[in-house]
Amino acid sequence: MNDTANATDSGDNVRLVLSGGEAIARMFELHQVGPMFGMAGFQLLPFYDAVRNLSLEHTLINDERSGAFMADAWSRVTGRPGVCDATLGPGATNLLTALTESLNAGIPMIAMVGDANRSHAWKNMTQETKQIEMLRPAVKEVIRVEIGERIPEHVRRAYSVATSGRPGPVLLDVPEDISHGVFEYGADELYADPSTLHAPSRRSRPARADIAHSAELLAKAERPVILAGGGVHISGAQDELTALAEEQSIPVGHTLSGKGSIACVHELSLGLFGRYSRTANDILDTADTILVVGCKLGEIATKRYTIPRPGIPIVHLDILPEEIGRWAQTEVALCGDAREGLADLREALSDGADARREARRGFIAEIAKGKAKWRDEVDKKLTSDETPVSMARMCHELNNILPDDAIMVADGGFAAHWTGLLYDTKRAGRGFIVDRGMASIGYGVSGGIGAQLGAPDQPVFTLTGDGGLNMTLGDLETAARLEVPVTVIVVNNAASGYIKALQHIMFGGEYQSADLSDLNYATVADHLGCQGIRVEHPDQLADAFRTALATRDRPTVIDVVVTRDASKMLPGVDSRSAPIKKGDRIA
Repeated sequence: MNDTANATDSGDNVRLVLSGGEAIARMFELHQVGPMFGMAGFQLLPFYDAVRNLSLEHTLINDERSGAFMADAWSRVTGRPGVCDATLGPGATNLLTALTESLNAGIPMIAMVGDANRSHAWKNMTQETKQIEMLRPAVKEVIRVEIGERIPEHVRRAYSVATSGRPGPVLLDVPEDISHGVFEYGADELYADPSTLHAPSRRSRPARADIAHSAELLAKAERPVILAGGGVHISGAQDELTALAEEQSIPVGHTLSGKGSIACVHELSLGLFGRYSRTANDILDTADTILVVGCKLGEIATKRYTIPRPGIPIVHLDILPEEIGRWAQTEVALCGDAREGLADLREALSDGADARREARRGFIAEIAKGKAKWRDEVDKKLTSDETPVSMARMCHELNNILPDDAIMVADGGFAAHWTGLLYDTKRAGRGFIVDRGMASIGYGVSGGIGAQLGAPDQPVFTLTGDGGLNMTLGDLETAARLEVPVTVIVVNNAASGYIKALQHIMFGGEYQSADLSDLNYATVADHLGCQGIRVEHPDQLADAFRTALATRDRPTVIDVVVTRDASKMLPGVDSRSAPIKKGDRIA
């Protein structure tokens, strides 16, 4: 017990007298909270004092959005709810973009925000605003603490909601008088439900009749395809998916968020499908049955709702029933957890698996031939010596240098598109993290910090553009202060590259508000306490990556000077991966 708590003995039940802030901190401790990220205001100072007394891990960040992104990436790596906090008003509203990312991506988070003293609310309190109304659409649930004695119940509820069903962020709104107030708790009230410490905490299974119908469709298919989304990672279903694919000889395409559902180097991997594709779209067009797993079939994955083509039977497995049949006609809806649903499908398809693998031998050989042809076509781009450096060459060198257990984090925009298309995970699992819930620019550095804290013994590389880094440059100070050995690759094209490339396509080389200053970010990084490396020729890439891998006492920033030619900024390494043309409408 610390100095701020008093105990009384009421019969057999010890009563603890705690401030509201300390009660929250103790409940977080019971929930085995990881590193927390935030910036204090007066409202939450008792919580901060309790964090210090309890020796919990908390990091001061330079922007609340970045703190939430760090918690988001930490959660993606660990599967446990990330925690961030903010003061009322501007601190709370700065969380909006990041919480929406976590909500749309299904990432469990607890965001605690201070709020105005209820005795003076709506009397023009400093920084007071309608923050709950603003943040409500960005979270699964808002929990406002109105009665201090209910704090233990409310924190347990936050963890339960964040980790159950489709996971997501929960807002814990704490008025100043609750945080600073003193309340009495029975010792038996301070406990955590261990099942809610990791997502998914509550697994459900599809109906048996629907599993049987799905198995019947997949069994008779000659050219079945699996489309895997981020829900595979949320469920931890990578091993089940890989086993099903191998047992039945079914190739697997993935979304940006679904990369790693099966190892990219696996013979059954089709790679990315949708707006950018190696060979997946071609195979998908000839499929006779599609199994969609944990994928929303959104705009990017479906090339603006043009694939899969109509007429192919779709079996859709998802934890959220409202995601099934949202726009594409679905033959069978499998409502349930991805891992449990795939396990049931494996069992239902076990009889006759040998015969189906033999029957699909030609199909798999066709896929291997197509992948080899693609590689031959793009080899010159992947090994190009052109300067400034081409993105294809940089991704190729990352594939050559990074070890099997590396984690790649990609910022929004072209950083995600290039790595999504060309970077290969070498084993199944979440070895590729990308913020596709909102696709916000500015996730790169903070996401890399969170991922590195979540996996301290694994190398973490994060890719961002100069525009993305400019948004959150202060995160480099945070990384240096924490001494995290994350490697930040800055794709330096002196432009808002994705926008400039789209302007080139749409308007023939006329640009508006697309260019940035041509800075040396290696020098900037050195001044912020990081190791800075400047790369101006492709032959420098491998050594730079190796140096970063060997540096474990501080962050490394590799400033890669890439092409300034807007016509080369999007991943159009061949005609199949350049689906955007002049005249297209692009969101």
